[in-house]
Amino acid sequence: MNIKNALLSISLVLSLALTASSQIRVYEDGKLPADSRLGELRHLNNYFPFDVPEDIDSWKQRQAQLRKRLLVANGLWPLPERTPLNAKVFGKTEREGFTVEKVYFESYPGHFVSGLLFRPTESNGKRPAVLSPHGHGGRLQDHGDGIKGLIENGDEVYEASGRFPKLARCAQLARMGCVTFIYDMEGYVDSLQLPMEVSHRLNNARPDLESPKQWGFFSAQAEMRLQSIMGVQTWNSIRALDFLTSLPDVDAKRIGITGGSGGGTQTIVLGAIDDRPVVSFPQGMVSTDMQGGCPCENCNLLRVDTGNVELAGLFAPRPIAMTGANDWTSEIQTKGYPELQKLYGLYDKPEDVFCVSYLQFGHNYNYVTRRVMYHWFNKHLGLGHKEPIVEKDYQLLTDEQVHIWDDEHPAPEAGIAHEVKLLKAIDDASKKQLEKLIADAEDPAATFKEIHGEAIKSIIIHGLPKSDDLEREKVKKVARDGYIEFGDILRNKVTGAELPLVSLFPTEQEWNKTVTIWLSGEGNAGLYDAEGKLNATIQKLLSTGSSIISADLLYQGEFLKEGKSVESQRLATTTNRAVSAYTFCYNHTLFSHRVHDALSLISFVANDEHEPNAILLIGAAGAGPIAATARAIAGSVIDIAFIDTKGFRFADITKYSHPEFFPGAIKYGDLPGILALNAPHPLVITGESKLPALVKQIYGEGGKVILTPTFDSAFSTN
Repeated sequence: MNIKNALLSISLVLSLALTASSQIRVYEDGKLPADSRLGELRHLNNYFPFDVPEDIDSWKQRQAQLRKRLLVANGLWPLPERTPLNAKVFGKTEREGFTVEKVYFESYPGHFVSGLLFRPTESNGKRPAVLSPHGHGGRLQDHGDGIKGLIENGDEVYEASGRFPKLARCAQLARMGCVTFIYDMEGYVDSLQLPMEVSHRLNNARPDLESPKQWGFFSAQAEMRLQSIMGVQTWNSIRALDFLTSLPDVDAKRIGITGGSGGGTQTIVLGAIDDRPVVSFPQGMVSTDMQGGCPCENCNLLRVDTGNVELAGLFAPRPIAMTGANDWTSEIQTKGYPELQKLYGLYDKPEDVFCVSYLQFGHNYNYVTRRVMYHWFNKHLGLGHKEPIVEKDYQLLTDEQVHIWDDEHPAPEAGIAHEVKLLKAIDDASKKQLEKLIADAEDPAATFKEIHGEAIKSIIIHGLPKSDDLEREKVKKVARDGYIEFGDILRNKVTGAELPLVSLFPTEQEWNKTVTIWLSGEGNAGLYDAEGKLNATIQKLLSTGSSIISADLLYQGEFLKEGKSVESQRLATTTNRAVSAYTFCYNHTLFSHRVHDALSLISFVANDEHEPNAILLIGAAGAGPIAATARAIAGSVIDIAFIDTKGFRFADITKYSHPEFFPGAIKYGDLPGILALNAPHPLVITGESKLPALVKQIYGEGGKVILTPTFDSAFSTN
């Protein structure tokens, strides 16, 4: 369709004030849409079943999508530059059968990961290795006097080494011949640059760390850059693997990974996104129940429409095992394990997933559980030990032998100053990386879509619905002067969404086989003026012979009581902690829901039995960003998109309760980045003083993009 002719035929004027209420109401007064999204928000204590696909190809497609989303959610798409580790290994301590050395390295420049490296005393050639993220309680978790009760209960055997269960597993793995590295989670032991009060215990917002110039973790600014404590810890885990596999005595083809509780979460996530581990034992977190209660285990987007059992399944077909206990994993034998067995059956490897439950124990990684792990690693790392493997006691390490920082190795900068500096440095490095990838590409537009486009798809998650997934219910039909007005209900049978639609069909002119999808910040009310009549723009559209369709998107119009508007979006009420991931780890944001609604409307029109020749999409009165994002996903299904940005930028948002809060938006170019993803399809932009540089770069010279003060001025454009 010729863009100039379309502009001339439509005569759009989006500078009109659209402030009136709709003339037609789809539902009866007082009745709300039967939309599933109006129900309770999901949260970490819900039920998270894993529905296994029926065939391997469907699973592999799902697996690839989730792996990409995990990278995006953790702020690691594309993977950041692997800067020099500058690793230091020092302070060797000898024990019977193994040695212990202190380690620190830089995961990001100036940000340090600390830990202990256990090695077999007798090391001939390259050895298998095990990475051990420790979990909550720290690598030096000490049962203290409680060890006596644990021994009586059967949790532990030895009063000495059993006091420190996380070091006990490292010592035994080293005696079994594995080079083993246990490293500090943020805020624990020697990792104090991001203190415990921030990395795990933040309760309240910090207004002084919410601005575009200076932001901290858990702020809207950080989340829209996909910067999270979980993301930093995941990158630390990747760099820990880099460190471990760089050691001259490590066989990089025989790597195992195991951690418990929060370390189990890290084991799940790292195993899902990194191919280097060949065997995994994520302890205490593979469950259809509670998904991880700490901010370090939750980041936006991570568990929307999925859960820890499926995320653990991303390790397939590599061998994975776990145990259940009298905690949130108590039902794993009937809820989770059978599904993982079915999944591994798709690979004809049902024996490569294993789970046993010890319900006499509470949440743990105790002696009994460790015994299962030793067997699993002995088998799948080819250690060659005679079964059963019996863990031995050992002489405990002193405080001096387990702590990293000393006069010769002083502790690095910590606190808010480091936090702000780190986040700014990550942001700057990400910008430079993305800009360079595009600039150096043989086809910048294709590379831009491959990186930014895939990221936006992973954030929105849902694409264009299939036509069979949509259902239209005809409700009202009213003859007006020059047009017919329809009120309908559009349902998405898969998501449970339900939208009130208003459609206008011209009667004074023959329909020109064009449908204009009108998205307004005011929903259907945006079709009308203050007197309840069609606004001038809509009248002009009808006069050209175009039909028009509009919808109340989620929490617009008929989703609300009359006269109400949404100033902030709903948040999960399971916690009052100022952490967006407690809501948006499990739920779509309002912005994403509205994009889904726009995509449903687009799919409905594109597959309509009347077979329109052209579909136009207009985003007006605050709906420009929604329309631009929907078009970026729908692509050529829309012939021309008209986007009034009103100068909006996601970077101006300082609260994650804001209705337009959109995780990742700033990282991937803000609104100009989304507009650029409309390329190469025709696009008209208004509301900008000049064409954004990124849009100009991706559309290229002669691209089908026009910038106008108002759409009326496009009439003189060639």
